Amino acid sequence: MPGVPTVTMYSTKWCGYCHRLKSQMDREGIEFEIVDIEKHPEAASIVAHHNRGNHTVPTLVYADGSAQTNPGIKDVRAKLQSLSS
Repeated sequence: MPGVPTVTMYSTKWCGYCHRLKSQMDREGIEFEIVDIEKHPEAASIVAHHNRGNHTVPTLVYADGSAQTNPGIKDVRAKLQSLSS
């Protein structure tokens, strides 16, 4: 799915789940933007908005405004497929 990223991954440098999902998305050729919520306080508020006040990462926010928290790669692929339909 090369091209303009249709998903933003909110993460931290120390999050193992984030590293795993980043690697899986790279292997799948999925384009995405990464935002470290510890470096960008405004990004932490976006994550909290999608997670009932919690700063749970990875949180993915898609071009349609929907979000997934700690999704599996199958869930990411399915969401991106639905966006391209």
